[in-house]
Formats: sequence, C-alpha cells, structure tokens
Amino acid sequence: MAPDRARELLAAERARIERSLAHLERQDTSEPADDVDPANLASELYQAEFDEGLADDLREQLAAVDRAEARLAAGTYGLSIESGTPISDERLEAVPTAERTVEEEA
Repeated sequence: MAPDRARELLAAERARIERSLAHLERQDTSEPADDVDPANLASELYQAEFDEGLADDLREQLAAVDRAEARLAAGTYGLSIESGTPISDERLEAVPTAERTVEEEA
C-alpha cells in the first residue's frame, strides 16, 4: 500500500475514534437518578460501567493507530509484526491498524 494512502486511512481512523471518545465524554443524563429507587441506581451504574468499557476499547483502538503510524514511519507498515509477511491491501483498507495477516489473526 502506498504510504500516502496509509496515512489517509490512519488519519480517518484516528478522527473516527477521537469523535467517538468525545461523544462518549459529552454524554450526560439530564435527569439525576432517584436515590430511593434501586432500579434507577442499577441502571445508572450499568450505563456508567458500559460507557467506561467502551471508552477503554476506544483508547485501545487509538493505541493501535499510534502503533500503525509508528510502523509507517519505520517503513514496516503493511508487514505482519509476527512474521514480516505482507498484509494484503484489501485487509489494510478494511482494518488500517492490522498488525497481522488474516491467516495469523485466525
């Protein structure tokens, strides 16, 4: 894959992840939970834990973008981190942060 195309894909992926993180951080329940009703408290706790898990996943995706950008700078983008085998352009188009070939990932 051409380095310019890789940069474009990684920039788009970074922007998508950062938008998702910003949206998640802006979410706010406008109505406070009823401290007396355990169902409301449980629902709010569940949502808070779900959001934190989602934020963790997004931060990990952002770290994968960082690693891919570092490989691009080092000239190893598009090569498996395990075997050095080239990763297909089709896979990189679908998953710009791919670190392994489809076969290795399976």
